[in-house]
Amino acid sequence: MFIKLITSVVPVLFFFLQLQYASAKVATYNVLSYGAKANGRLESKNAFLKAWNLACASTNPAIIYVPTGRYLIASAVTFAGAYLFNTCKSKAITINIDGTLVAPSSYNAIGNAEVWIKFHRVNRVTISGGTLDAQGAPLWACKSSVKTCPKGATTLGIYHSQNIVINRLRSLNSQMFHILLYACNNAKLQGVSIVAPGLSPNTDGIHLISSTGVTVLNSKIATGDDCISIGPGNSNLWIEKVVCGPGHGISIGSLGWDLQEPGVQNVTVKSTTFIGTQNGVRIKTWARRSNGFVKNVVFQHSTMVNVQNPIIIDANYCPNNANCPNHVSRVKISNVVYEDVHGTSATRVAVKFDCTKGKPCSGIRLKDVNLKYGSQPAASSCSYVAGVASGLRGFTSCL
Repeated sequence: MFIKLITSVVPVLFFFLQLQYASAKVATYNVLSYGAKANGRLESKNAFLKAWNLACASTNPAIIYVPTGRYLIASAVTFAGAYLFNTCKSKAITINIDGTLVAPSSYNAIGNAEVWIKFHRVNRVTISGGTLDAQGAPLWACKSSVKTCPKGATTLGIYHSQNIVINRLRSLNSQMFHILLYACNNAKLQGVSIVAPGLSPNTDGIHLISSTGVTVLNSKIATGDDCISIGPGNSNLWIEKVVCGPGHGISIGSLGWDLQEPGVQNVTVKSTTFIGTQNGVRIKTWARRSNGFVKNVVFQHSTMVNVQNPIIIDANYCPNNANCPNHVSRVKISNVVYEDVHGTSATRVAVKFDCTKGKPCSGIRLKDVNLKYGSQPAASSCSYVAGVASGLRGFTSCL
């Protein structure tokens, strides 16, 4: 009995000792301690870099803490996990933000930089809470005039990184993309809030390129372009409980600009809501020769509220009908499921499959789709597409 008691108690005691040991070993770096100013007027970039370098140098998990206030980051900044012969030693870095990081009001300060806040070759980094305010409105105004303007910067870019968590972050008024993941593996974005006006140009909410194992959960995105855009080379994506509007919907593409281009596969978009958006769930490809592909995609449990194009495949993508190539699309689109997509369309044609003769869409499946145009049934349109439909209500399928 005594031996049994010891063997049952020791693991519990060991667990609590591990917790105490782990908590005692976490190092915290407050950016105020390294010269950051919370008034939104004085440059704090160097203070953030000092805190980052110290956190990287720690052999234990580290926390970078950003207290309440506004912190001016007046030029583009890169937080590097690996640079030449220097590599982060910390097993995990958490950036806890209670305040707001703010860009300069002059768009030229970061407008010619690719990214305003960049993380490069990092591992096990968590960004939690806080707001990134890129103050993009002056650049949008410039782009709507006849002036020569910079392209603009992505607010937050994560490049060549793995095991990333972005939790409860708010991105406000980006000059261009709000959040970009490029060549990342295993990333989770949860409780993200993205805010920009419906007419702000090129302000995609979350843009993914060449990444795998990315999850987006419980997020609200209001912007002037795609709420989520999925570029070439992405695989194993899970998007769930996202509210989109205003914006251009959740888009796979545009794809097929290059001849040699990696495809997109294994994507699930589930339990999403689109409110007054240009599109709902969309696949878009250029009419160019390309060996790219889209396959194994599921759009499931989507609610449409006055959406112009609730379901659309556009294999002849040509924004504004200007300067577009005139070739047959070679992007192969196959095995795409639309299940329980319901709600209202702002146009009579609620389902549009505009595929191409060169490589028709195949394996398209509509299941339990219920879309209406006002008080009337909605319509559908098909070009060079093969598939099946079942359990449809509110509109007539062209499949």
